Amino acid sequence: MRAARLHGARDVRLHEEPVPTPASGETLVRVAAVGLCGSDLHWFEEGGIGGATIKQPIVPGHEFAGRTSDGRLAAIDPAIYCGLCLPCLEGHPNLCPSVRFAGQSPDDGALREWMAWPAHCVVPLPDGFSAEDGAMLEPLGVAIHAVDLAHVRTGDTVGVLGCGPIGLFCLQVAKAAGAARLVATDLPSRPHRLEAARALGASVFPAEEGREAAAIRGAVGGLGLDAAVECAGTQEAVDAALEAVRPGARVVLAGIPSFERTSLRASTARRKGLTIAFSRRMKHVYPRAIALVESGHADLRRVVSHRIPLADVAQAFELAASRQGLKVIVEP
Repeated sequence: MRAARLHGARDVRLHEEPVPTPASGETLVRVAAVGLCGSDLHWFEEGGIGGATIKQPIVPGHEFAGRTSDGRLAAIDPAIYCGLCLPCLEGHPNLCPSVRFAGQSPDDGALREWMAWPAHCVVPLPDGFSAEDGAMLEPLGVAIHAVDLAHVRTGDTVGVLGCGPIGLFCLQVAKAAGAARLVATDLPSRPHRLEAARALGASVFPAEEGREAAAIRGAVGGLGLDAAVECAGTQEAVDAALEAVRPGARVVLAGIPSFERTSLRASTARRKGLTIAFSRRMKHVYPRAIALVESGHADLRRVVSHRIPLADVAQAFELAASRQGLKVIVEP
């Protein structure tokens, strides 16, 4: 089978490798669709993420779906939790310190034709779902968890700062959670993202190194946003989120920064009495994600802009890194 391995920054190569043999409790999956995530791009562009670096060639890819060896179309949860630690037992498996994760050493991810993965991570898809849809349930799940942390209430005005695929899904989930008004920001050099947010019903504001916060407060009336979800992974977006919300609001930091530290303007956060939460992946949300899609409250397909075969995986990474489109799907 063919597998794409990342050897270092901007160094992804195709290899011929044996089809894996499933261990006890594992299922063999023929991978059909893999989304390239922002975290994958950190590995590709920087050769690492959050202090971790590539120590040996790794197969990336954790947003994926395929067919099991018995023919079932399924989405695959990329996280293997221990189920025994305190976070797992308290219902927070996304915080499991022993978690194994597809595409994160030592576990190869999904950018290959076949993979063996624990059967309990296999999520059968309902009729009408494609493999591409199944792959997009993972980023939708990340958005569900982030919006959960924002405590969105019926009638709230919610801002999403950074309108890549996760941000666009956050807008959809916030609306489904009861938000009456949506606000979105992204760089003016990415007008396609602003237009995608506008098409979802958001009032859009080009990001101006945090200065857009004043325009947002003026536009929404009152004292500012009721909640904000930062999805850009930049200091400027964090600053704008804190400035754009009202006193007593919640700010969720879901973006993954390229740097090791995120700063908060303490005077702003303290005087407003803000609650600031950091969002880590997702937890037990596949059933909810599927229900949102089946009910029409989430549209998985509108965030996909490119579909590229595994043979052109290097091109797929370069395209995703250019941020010219939205979600790039690789089809093994």
